[in-house]
Amino acid sequence: MAESETIKVPHLDAYLEHLEFQRRLSLNTVRNYRKAVLIFVEYLVSENEWNGSFESYSKTSIRSFLIEQQRRVSRRTIHNYVSGLRNFYTYLRRQGVCELNPFTNIILPKLERKLPEFLTEQQMVDLLEAPAKMFKAELISQFEAYRDNLIMELLYGGGLRISELCDLKHGAIDLPSGVARILGKGQKERICPLGGVAIASLKIFVETFGFDQSVEAPVVVDKKGQAMSARQVQLMLKRYLKFAGLPLTITPHKLRHSFATHLLNSGAELRAVQEMLGHTSLSTTQLYTHLSIQRLKDVYSQAHPHG
Repeated sequence: MAESETIKVPHLDAYLEHLEFQRRLSLNTVRNYRKAVLIFVEYLVSENEWNGSFESYSKTSIRSFLIEQQRRVSRRTIHNYVSGLRNFYTYLRRQGVCELNPFTNIILPKLERKLPEFLTEQQMVDLLEAPAKMFKAELISQFEAYRDNLIMELLYGGGLRISELCDLKHGAIDLPSGVARILGKGQKERICPLGGVAIASLKIFVETFGFDQSVEAPVVVDKKGQAMSARQVQLMLKRYLKFAGLPLTITPHKLRHSFATHLLNSGAELRAVQEMLGHTSLSTTQLYTHLSIQRLKDVYSQAHPHG
C-alpha cells in the first residue's frame, strides 16, 4: 500500500469525512474503507490502469483485481474490500462523479461461516468468580476485584460490545428498571437489559469507591476515575482467563457470544435476542441457533442408545 499512499486519490478525503461525520461510522470502519480504496488504487497502478479517476473501470478490471487479491488475502478480507469499494462508488455516484458502480452484482467467493466461540455456563461462572478469588488470595486490590467483576457482568449480562462498554455513561443507565440506552453500530440506539447481578455490582462499586455518577461520567473507570480503553479491558480479561484456566482465545466480544448462546439455550426468542444484541439482520443472530442445535446433537449422541 506504500506506493498508493504517495498518490493523490481524488475524493477520498471527502468520502472519509462523510463516513465519520455524517454517517457517524466507527473509526475502525472508516480505516477499513480507506484501506480498501488504497488497495484498489495500488492494484490499478501496478497494472498501469490508473488514470487518476474512478470513472471508467470495467467489470473485467474488477474481476482481475479480485482474482489477484485471492492470492494475497482471505475470502473474508476480499468481502470486506468489496463492501468498502461498493460503498465508495455509491458515494461517488451521489456526488455525480460516476454513473455506474462496477462493484455491484460482483460474484464473490463463498465464505465459510465459523461458529462463534463461547464459554459454557459453568465456565462463565468460573470466570465471574475469578476476581473475588484473586482478591482473597491477595493477588489484586479490592478496587480491581469490584471493578473487573462489574466489567464482566456488563459484557455478559448485557451482551455489550467492548466499544459500547467503554462508552457507557451513568446517565444511560436506569437503575430501577435495570436497563441501559446503548448507542451501537451506526449510532443506532437500543434499550438493553443489563441483568440484576450487573446492576447490583454497579451499585456496590459506586457506593464503595464514590466515583462521579453524573450523567456524562463513564461507568468503567481506572483508579483515577478516567474511562478505560478497549485495550485495557482486553488485557484485564486475559488475566482472569489465565487464573480460571480458561481458553486465552476468549475475548470481550466472545462474552457477547456467550450471552446470546445461553439465552437461546434457555428458550429465549430469536427476535428478542436480535434486539438485545442490536443486530440489523436476523441472519446474523441466527448463527447462534447453530450452536444450540449442535449442543442438542451432542447431548443426543451421548445419551441416546442409537446415538
